[in-house]
This record gives sequence, structure tokens and C-alpha cells, in this order.
Amino acid sequence: MPVKIKNGLPAEATLARENVFVMTDVRATTQDIRPLHILVLNLMPTKETTETQLLRVLGNSPLQVEVTFLRTATYQAKHTAPEHLAVFYSTFDEVKDAHWDGLIVTGAPVETLGFAEVDYWPELAVIFEWAQHSVFSSLFICWGAQAALFYYYGIDKRPLANKCFGVFEHTVTDPMNKLTRGFDDRFFAPHSRHTTVAADDIKACAALHLLATSDEAGAYLAASKDGRQVFVTGHAEYEADTLKQEYERDLAAGMAIEAPRHYFLDDDPSKPPVVRWRAHADLLFSNWLNYCVYQETPYDLTELQAREVTALDR
Repeated sequence: MPVKIKNGLPAEATLARENVFVMTDVRATTQDIRPLHILVLNLMPTKETTETQLLRVLGNSPLQVEVTFLRTATYQAKHTAPEHLAVFYSTFDEVKDAHWDGLIVTGAPVETLGFAEVDYWPELAVIFEWAQHSVFSSLFICWGAQAALFYYYGIDKRPLANKCFGVFEHTVTDPMNKLTRGFDDRFFAPHSRHTTVAADDIKACAALHLLATSDEAGAYLAASKDGRQVFVTGHAEYEADTLKQEYERDLAAGMAIEAPRHYFLDDDPSKPPVVRWRAHADLLFSNWLNYCVYQETPYDLTELQAREVTALDR
């Protein structure tokens, strides 16, 4: 949340140069405040686990957030009870006539498939198109980020020779962006994926900012210049043992899988994981909620105007 100060206070200019958000008393007295309405399209197979992970990071904020979970209608989840989906999830037809402050699209275990090969790709494309005029800011995670970069900007994912699996160090490339406010110059985040989006492809797109990268994991955080689309290629929301569970699951299935890198104490899978990303995860989601949604979204969501996203080289 911002610090409220009087107009003309000398510290205002200094703090602005340091990318610290302050609000003058004039702006503070004209703000309308209401709960934020966030739609979460949960494409993960372990939906209940993902619900908890996302609600944990969304809840670590002083903002009041009302979350609605969305499921695909064209693909039936195999690992979640139909009763759970019926009670706690909506379909697109049930939410499409409303306007939303924010949309989160999760990852999905379909990254080795071409986008058009994914069963629910036509439905997802409809949601992506709808989001341009009915959602103020969207946050895309892992495969969700790859899918959105492809749909909106024609940036395709690339296969990796080896799975990007572990907790990697990242460098902030744009410390003055509102999404990276408060970030350390170097921070950690988990990744678990077989494909990647090249940093050079993002840099070549005039509509996008590349905000953080990793020497080992590649591009991590990017956003449209207006902040209404945010792309995260990793899983900042992961719990302490999520990578451990994925590793043990794949081992039990007889898959050739290396232990997640920089994750277990002393890189020894017999020892416990070391959590080094929790503070960054909370800050990332708080920054998105505050700076990309709360500070910018109209009080009356029906005022959302249609916008065009121009894809380069599509």
C-alpha cells in the first residue's frame, strides 16, 4: 500500500526516483475503494493444491480480494472430484457477462504439445480475446504465460534439451518498473517446465518489457508496457515441498528425472528443501494486485474500455 504524504513534500521526488510509491493527499481523498474481483482460471490437475497456493499469496496483502475460480467447459478435469468443481468453480459462460479487475491463468502440464493440440485451446483463445475488454489486468503463470505470449504477440515457446527444474537465481533487468518495486537485485524463484520463451524474443517485441531473467532459467518476468498483461514463466506460488513431490512422483513412475537444482539442502535429495523464494512470491503478487490492479482499475468496472493488443509478426 502507498504512503500518503502532503503535496509538495521534498521527499516525494526522491522516493519517486527510487521507485517507492507514495500518494499525495489530493489523490488519496479522491480514491474510491471497493473489493477487487479476481478471476482464476485453474488449469492445473491438482486444483485444490493450486487453489491454496494462489490464495496464500493473494491473501498476503491488505487489499480485500474476492476470488472466483474458473474451469474449462470443453475439458473435464481427471484429478478433481466433480462435486468440488460443481460447488467451487464457474464456467466461462457463467462469468463472461461481468467485468473483472484481474485474471490469473495458471500453468498446465501440456507444454510439450503444440498449442493447437491442447484440447481446450479454442476455449482458452476465446477467454484470452474476451479478457482484452472485460479484464483490467491479467497475470499468466508458466504454461499460461507461454500460451498468452503466443496468442497475443506471436512469441512461440521453444523445447528444452533438459527440463528446467529447480530454484534459480534471477536478476532484475528493470528496477524502475512497478512490478519490481522492492525486489532485491537478485532473487530466487522455482521453475518446472520442459519448454521456454527466449528472452530475445520478448526484447524484440516493442509492446513488452522484460523485467527479470536468470542465467540458468532464462526469461522469468515480463509485462506489457501498460501493465495490463503480466507474464511469469516460473512458479513463485509453489509451496516448500511442491518440487519435491513432483520429483518423487516422476521417480515412482520410472521417469528419467534429475533432482531439482539448488533446492535440497546441499543439493542432496535426502535432505529437506531450502525455501528461498517466499518473500519474493508475496511481493510479486502484492505488487501486481496493488500497482497493476488496485491503483489503476476503474471503480465502476463497466467503464472498462475495449483495447487492442497488437501482435508483432503474427
